[in-house]
Amino acid sequence: MKKCLLLFFILMMIANLHSQESKRLKTAPSKFLENFYYSVNFGGIFYPFSNDNLKEGFKTETYSKNYFSGKLGFGYKIKDDLALQFGVIRPAAWFKYDNINNIGYERSVWINAWYLSLKKNINLHKKLSFYGELGAANVTRIGFSIEDEVIYSDAHFASLFYGFGFNYKLNERWRLALNGTFMPKSKKNNQPAISQASLGFEYHIQPVEKELALKYKNDQRYFFPNNILQVSYGTSKIGFGANKFFSMNLRVGNFESFGIPIFWLGKVRAAHTYSITYQRLAFRTEKLFSLDWGVSATAFQTEATRENVFAFSIFPTMRFYLMRSKGFDMYTNYSIIGPTFLTKSNIDNLETGPKITYQDTMGLGVFFGEKRKYNFELRIIHYSNGNIFTNNSGVAIPVQFTLGKTF
Repeated sequence: MKKCLLLFFILMMIANLHSQESKRLKTAPSKFLENFYYSVNFGGIFYPFSNDNLKEGFKTETYSKNYFSGKLGFGYKIKDDLALQFGVIRPAAWFKYDNINNIGYERSVWINAWYLSLKKNINLHKKLSFYGELGAANVTRIGFSIEDEVIYSDAHFASLFYGFGFNYKLNERWRLALNGTFMPKSKKNNQPAISQASLGFEYHIQPVEKELALKYKNDQRYFFPNNILQVSYGTSKIGFGANKFFSMNLRVGNFESFGIPIFWLGKVRAAHTYSITYQRLAFRTEKLFSLDWGVSATAFQTEATRENVFAFSIFPTMRFYLMRSKGFDMYTNYSIIGPTFLTKSNIDNLETGPKITYQDTMGLGVFFGEKRKYNFELRIIHYSNGNIFTNNSGVAIPVQFTLGKTF
């Protein structure tokens, strides 16, 4: 019954969005999108974990610290100098206590923070501005046990979130960002302070005049699909190399954490996966970028216990065109925080959290054929609650081979 209600809700949303979007030029952003931006930042994260955080009687002489981290987020401009921001901060690899009590135990502490903040800009120059941000963070820490004895407990708590930095305006769309972000320590939760210094950029969607929007719409040089219907299949027999590389979990030689930290892995591994996906164009620029919304249904069987699970998702997709040639158009896409309903929780006897969770996808594909009627894509998928809850083992879907039809 729940599945039927969810499917009905999705179909009603499709019908409603279709009626609204058909009245607007897709080459001009909606009123909401005109004030929307996203930010991508990378830098160092610092949290002084020590033996003082461990249960009495346990300690180590050495720690493994990977300071590289990311800060990813979205913003909505309330005014030109005031914005509401939402995003996540997390390290690329977890803090590790090495050889606890000199008996070979190695354990990691996982931590991340979802934040909601107000950002205020103060102009210092025509292009340079100083900003301050203030808000709250949902901090989640996953500790560890040794032989069923809790040595460092899990924690889930709200924290003050504040920061400051500089923005340099390259043009109306692009801004460079230098950031300092802080969360104070929590004695109650045995949590050290968290601080991050990062460098990155902001991309601001801009309004487009109707005449220019019509010009983009009538320009036949650049293809953008209005609708895409796709079917996908994936198997774990080809491994999880892509998932590990883009979550910085790939082992290469002496490197245990090789890769780029822009995606996530997951402890639950899917053996076989099938997906059907529908995407519809919401906004596009003249040549390089589009924003789609979509719905999908995915079925997967797990490797460990052969459980069968279904996932129903609604999601946004950012698509960046990398190459346009006579025979094909190549792109990469990225989607995060797509609300998802899983038909099972705590999959493969692992604590994956509630059935209501999120879908993240990342892909590389091409449109080809006469009038770009056909589509081929390689895609990886991740399901998790983003450590909003301490139960968050996550699900890794291996590379899916996807065929699509545009219309």
